[in-house]
Amino acid sequence: MEPHAAAPGQKTYRLLLAYDGTEFAGWQRQPGLRTVQQELEAALGRITGEPVRCIASGRTDAGVHALGQVVSFHSATRLAPAVLTKALNAELPEDMLVFEVAPAPRHFHALRDAVRKRYRYVMEDGRLRDLFDRRYLWHVFARLEVEPMQAAARLLVGTHDFASFQTGGSPRLSTVRTIYDLVVQRRASELTERVVIEVEADGFLYNMVRNIVGTLVEVGKRKQPPEWVAAVLAAQRRAAAGMTAPAQGLYLVGVEYPEWVYAGCPSDHPDDHRGCSGEHAV
Repeated sequence: MEPHAAAPGQKTYRLLLAYDGTEFAGWQRQPGLRTVQQELEAALGRITGEPVRCIASGRTDAGVHALGQVVSFHSATRLAPAVLTKALNAELPEDMLVFEVAPAPRHFHALRDAVRKRYRYVMEDGRLRDLFDRRYLWHVFARLEVEPMQAAARLLVGTHDFASFQTGGSPRLSTVRTIYDLVVQRRASELTERVVIEVEADGFLYNMVRNIVGTLVEVGKRKQPPEWVAAVLAAQRRAAAGMTAPAQGLYLVGVEYPEWVYAGCPSDHPDDHRGCSGEHAV
């Protein structure tokens, strides 16, 4: 089990991170493979002189990118957060970037305390390919009809059982989730047009976003009508939905937390009645 609170003498930190997922085998540490967690923990260890365990808001898969991954960790370092930020960006490889390291309440847990996450999926459609962005989007050779995709997307907004959109291998206690926002847009770019899907929810099942994208693409290709998505939801079977979209088009955009995470003293967090870490301790 991941440690939830800082040990005596340690402070808790919140770190905001971006990475190009192309050359990573995902977030989670894996023997013999290059992962984001491994690179980040190794850099923190070199800087602080102590072993550091990092917890992410979500464990992105191989090839998935992040614009706003949030990480929590504990450390006894005396370095200021701004110094840690600069030191990390000097130590980390060029496909990782730390925007900020900030003090956090000592029981802050990047995964358990997240209340909303937002993902973006990027596609290009048509015969022409953007050679230079091939690692950062999914090329769909058929022209996608965006309006039917938008109509289908509206059927997924709200609280539903998303079992049809969960890939096996990561069982959850419940497959019910609430999608707050799901938008489909066509956007211009320098070489080709993009179809961009953004989804925000209180949590996601394994491959849920990529399975939603694959399902909406079926509608965009006119292989299925928009109302088919309602039948997919009702079926509660993975086989009822569309394909799993490739990893390279997916980006973790950002993660939302309760106000106490940013306020310095988590008065409304049930586990944090003993105060905060670092300068904000009472």
